[in-house]
Parts: sequence; structure tokens; C-alpha cells
Amino acid sequence: MTELISEELPKTRQNPFDPPAGVTEIRNKARISRLKFADGHLGWLVTGHHQVREILGSPKFTNNPEKHHVFDKRFQSDVPEDRRKAEPGMFLSQDPPDHTRLRKMLQGQFTVRRMNQLSEWIGTIVDDQLKHMRTFDGRADLVKEFALPVPSLVICALLGVEYDERHRFQEDTAKMLSLDSSFKEAMAAMQRIQDFMRELIARKKANPGGDDMISDLLATGEPTDEEASNMAMLLLLAGHETTANMLGIGTFTLLQHPDQLKILKDEPEIIDNAVEELMRYLSIIHFGPMRTATEDVEIDGHLIKAGDTVLMHVPTANRDPEKYPGNPDELDLRRPASGHVAFGHGIHQCLGQQLARIEMRIGFSKLFQEFPDLRLDVAPEDVPLRTDMGIYGVHSLPVAWSS
Repeated sequence: MTELISEELPKTRQNPFDPPAGVTEIRNKARISRLKFADGHLGWLVTGHHQVREILGSPKFTNNPEKHHVFDKRFQSDVPEDRRKAEPGMFLSQDPPDHTRLRKMLQGQFTVRRMNQLSEWIGTIVDDQLKHMRTFDGRADLVKEFALPVPSLVICALLGVEYDERHRFQEDTAKMLSLDSSFKEAMAAMQRIQDFMRELIARKKANPGGDDMISDLLATGEPTDEEASNMAMLLLLAGHETTANMLGIGTFTLLQHPDQLKILKDEPEIIDNAVEELMRYLSIIHFGPMRTATEDVEIDGHLIKAGDTVLMHVPTANRDPEKYPGNPDELDLRRPASGHVAFGHGIHQCLGQQLARIEMRIGFSKLFQEFPDLRLDVAPEDVPLRTDMGIYGVHSLPVAWSS
């Protein structure tokens, strides 16, 4: 089979809500193609929805960073070999049986039933934050006053982290995710977060019996202290950063699609599907995830050899017309949007996806109920986009309303 080869991955977005047009063009030519990585290795780029799901669901691919070739030029000569291994407790980067053992410790905390039981409590947090926004004189930064505080308050409470201590991880989280940070800067930020989590683990072991996820995890006696601190760090980072960005850019998206916002206001019962469609449409990672083949495997007529690195492009896969016919590049809150891969797929599928869904359902619903005339307070082109960060969104979202 003649294969399409790209010297580099297109990264420039022509529209704030769309993946780069260059990647869409690649997908339209070939849903699996070749891609040259920063270290010169010729790997694979996967842009088709079916193909992404197949790879994410296959045990023939690993997410272990020791197996990956270097994708980002920043890290080409900067990464010592000993820092490219999966650290204890970092189950996102581990394979079975270690992954299975670690994830099983947390699964009971994130059941659909347990998450649904939190709905009323999360609704109170959202209400309180909206009351806080009301104290401003008809204008505010939605990210600072709503989109970031809501999931931060939720995950801090669930993990037993004092909300007043959030400055100890939020600034370093931003530095870790910044594409402008060097490897050394990103690792230093990660080290500071790890130090904070180790302190937290030590405090909870000294005072057992707390009503939070970390205390419950420690009470099992299963994880080592290092595993527990790294597991808690993963939950902390994933639990506030991703949902915060979806609330921010999701609001921006709805304000820029008034026809769809009207549907949401007129038909509030579609909120569940609306959240799925926003997840599909926005897919807030720029690119990824990445996997490495552990053995030869044929996908869609292409022979991917053991050791080959595969970069999947979730934003483009979620716009694949083979999965979502009828113009998937349009936002349609009535579209049956299930089956998207915004939360991943397979054994590494997002553990906290039900929590994120509940926060978004409640957050978007109550936001537009409380502020029915919410509008942008700057020109759309002046909204600062997170093109410099590993997770996409908006740095701020100046909004206004009738006070």
C-alpha cells in the first residue's frame, strides 16, 4: 500500500473551535499515514475514528514512556533515559498487570452511582460560584471566577486537599502543561507538585479516618506512599485542569453559536447529549494520545511493526464523517454524539469521566439559567486561546451580563 508521509504534524488552527485544517486534509486522504518524529523515527499518524478506537483498545500497544520515540522537539536531547520511565503509581503510563492493580484501587470511588450521588453537592458549589459572579458589576472573567474554581473546589474536596492550598499546584500545573516550558522547567514543576502530594499523604497517615478519596485509598493499605502520592497527583491534575478548560471553551463555543445556545435554553432536557456533543466537537487536547506497538499488528491494511510509535489525533478522529455523517464539523447539540473518543477508549479511558460529565451538565445548565443574557465582553478574536498549552481551551473569557 502506498503510504502518505508527513514531515511534521500540522498544528496551526485556522478556527478556535476546529482542529488544524492540515490534519483534516491528511485524514481525508488516509486515516492512517506515516509521520516523522523529532528524533527522525518514521512512525504513524492515526486520524480516523474507528482506527483510533481499535488501537486504544488493543493490548498490542503500550503507553509506557520508555518505549516511545521523542515526538516533541523540546525534549529531543533534553530527556535523560531515567526520566522516561513510568513512575510508581502513574497508572496512565503503565500496562497490565501494574495498571490493573492500581486502577482497581480507585474504580470504586468513580462509579456512576457514586458520582450521581454527588450531583446535589456539586450543584451547591456551582450555585455558590454563580452568586460570587453576581457580586461583580455586570462583567467578569468566566475562567477565573467560574470555570476554574468549580472543578478545583470539587476535586480538592473529594481528595481532601484544602482549597486554600490550590496555589501550590495550579501554578505548577500550568508550567507543566505549557508548551513554552523547557523539559527542566516542566520537571521542576512536577517535582514541586509531587513534594506537595507527599506532604499530604504524610499528614493523612498521621491523622487517619478522613472522609475523602486519598484517606480511603490509604486505608486499604495497598499502595506504597510513592504510589499513593502519584495516584493522587494524577487525580488532582486531571480533575481540575480538563473540566475547567471544557467549561471555559465550551461557554465560548456556545456564545459563538447562538442558534445552539437557544436550543439548550429552550430544551434543557438535552443537556446530557449537549455535553457529549461539546466533548466531541472540541476535544480539548491538541493531539495524542501516543502508543507504541509491542508486536507487529495490521490495522486497516497497514503493517505497524513492533517498536513503531503511533500518534493518534483525537480532535480529528472525533470529526470523522465515517463515524458522524452529516457534517461533523458543525456543532449540533441534537446530534447523537455517543461513541466519541474525547475521554479515550480501552483500559486507559478517563477514570473520572462521569464526574466531569456531571460538572459540565450542572455547570452549563445553571450558568445560562442564572445569566440568560451572558455575552462576550471582547471581540471573539481577542479571546486568548491556549495554543501554548498541552490542554486546549481559553486562558480567560471576559463576559458581561445585565446587572
